[in-house]
Amino acid sequence: MKAVIFEQHGDLDVLKYTDIPEPVPGPGEALVRVKACALNHLDIWVRQGLPGAQIPMPHILGCESSGEVVRTVGEAGRIKPGDQVLVPPGLSCGHCEYCRTGYDSLCPEYRMMGYHLQGGYAEYLKAASANLIPISPDLSFEEWAAVPLVFLTAWHMLVTRAGVQPGEEVLVQAAGSGVGSAAIQIARLCGARVIATAGTEEKLKKARDLGAHDTINYAEKNFVEEISRLTDQRGVDLVFEHVGSKTFEKSLACLAKRGRVITCGATAGAQVTLDLRFLFVRQHAIMGSYMGGHKELLDIIKLVKRGALRPVVDKVYPLELACEAQRRMIERQQFGKIVLRCS
Repeated sequence: MKAVIFEQHGDLDVLKYTDIPEPVPGPGEALVRVKACALNHLDIWVRQGLPGAQIPMPHILGCESSGEVVRTVGEAGRIKPGDQVLVPPGLSCGHCEYCRTGYDSLCPEYRMMGYHLQGGYAEYLKAASANLIPISPDLSFEEWAAVPLVFLTAWHMLVTRAGVQPGEEVLVQAAGSGVGSAAIQIARLCGARVIATAGTEEKLKKARDLGAHDTINYAEKNFVEEISRLTDQRGVDLVFEHVGSKTFEKSLACLAKRGRVITCGATAGAQVTLDLRFLFVRQHAIMGSYMGGHKELLDIIKLVKRGALRPVVDKVYPLELACEAQRRMIERQQFGKIVLRCS
């Protein structure tokens, strides 16, 4: 089969479009013909190499895929050949205390497609049958591939962890990202007033089309000052943060008293400093979030099928141009999800 692999960590030039053997599913697994695979920043970090992380080599990236079941081995539950399915990004044991309470990503056995396991930058992949989610033909394979990771991450952040409430004011940083475009929709669905940031007027318009009430061009204006102006100097109740050191301290400065920051990423740096006096005097809260639970994803799929949430596909590349697709993400050109068409 055709796949994009790398055999050592490095820059974009380590990615190779080549022929490799088709994966062989074991008991409880299915072989899926990958139709589409969405890109994530995780793909870039894994390619470059994460400190202390051991991954199988040669390695195939891609943590969220959609496709058709070719065959199953052993117990497959409701999944059968010919089914159109979503391959969720995470796999956990399903029975530990964390899995039982919806915090699958804290499971000691938690693994991710395209990271710990071979992913979807390929014509075929193998996955646990019990983990596959049937999808409808109402959306394209490319649109379905753009759903799982970003909507699950944003839902877990806003709803499960931060408990966003109707009437609250929410600042969504970097609205042009996949997770940012999902966060706008989820916060709006929950009844919040959404303020979104982005670096171009084109992205800001798209953010407003998704439901943002107000937008800020961070390339032209100081977003802390703009938040103060837009909220009559009160600040926001919640900041959806995933950028990292470039924005984190300023995000804290945007908070109202008793406000909270929820963060899931550090694409622009992981080291931050903060004044603890400011934190406790204003009674702020800082929360971390990582991925989400399988049940949350099933709830999200229902909302997508109803049209309450919609995937945002930025651009589709053929599999052989995975390098160009990653370059677009690195250069932050996209609004929404970049997707590979794999077969």
